[in-house]
Amino acid sequence: MKKNLILLVIIILISGKQFFAQSTGLNLTLAIPSGEFKEKVDNLGFGLSGHINFLSPKPISPFGIGLNLGYIIYGSESRTEPLSYTIPDVYVNVDRTNNLLNFHLLFTVGVPKGRIRPYIEGLFGGSYIYTTTSVISQGTGEEFASSTNFDDWAWSYGAGGGFAILLSGDPNTDQNTIYLDLKGRYLFGSEAEYLKQGSVRIENGRVQYDISKSKTDLITVHAGVLIYFNWATQE
Repeated sequence: MKKNLILLVIIILISGKQFFAQSTGLNLTLAIPSGEFKEKVDNLGFGLSGHINFLSPKPISPFGIGLNLGYIIYGSESRTEPLSYTIPDVYVNVDRTNNLLNFHLLFTVGVPKGRIRPYIEGLFGGSYIYTTTSVISQGTGEEFASSTNFDDWAWSYGAGGGFAILLSGDPNTDQNTIYLDLKGRYLFGSEAEYLKQGSVRIENGRVQYDISKSKTDLITVHAGVLIYFNWATQE
């Protein structure tokens, strides 16, 4: 499941041009819980985010609009267990991850020319928060069983800003140019129920969940690449 979600974010970058995007980007993401969420989850999260801008800032208009998808792991646990009570001499890895998949409409206002382009962003959408447990073979490293332990949904909105710094290409035409993309965002998340590290307990062969509930605010820091496609031909 986790690999599929990461692949989905990467597809945003690869397929951006197929969807008539004017620009697309892929970023590594560091997530810092904030407010009530920080009181429940005191560890950093990490993941990937990708976006497609169907309209990018240009000299005729500094406004842009697109879609943003992000995947964050905000906690994980691993242990080794016998495959079963009847096969105690074969061991498997049991991995549990606490995940957050968010999807936002993305609005951008930015400087449309130059080698360094500051911009600000607004976002509106939501986050799917869920915890999964996977059983992985020690011999092959392949996952052969998994289950979603708990999930919930939270609405979210926020704002951010950053800089796009030219790496290659002509900034005067922006035909297939590549920029280093550095930015930060603050996302206000509505109240949700979720699991965190240590929330799943096994007692007498039964699973017990210690469910947390709070708002789900996040500070995210991003570093990646931004690619423009044939911008001069789309004016």
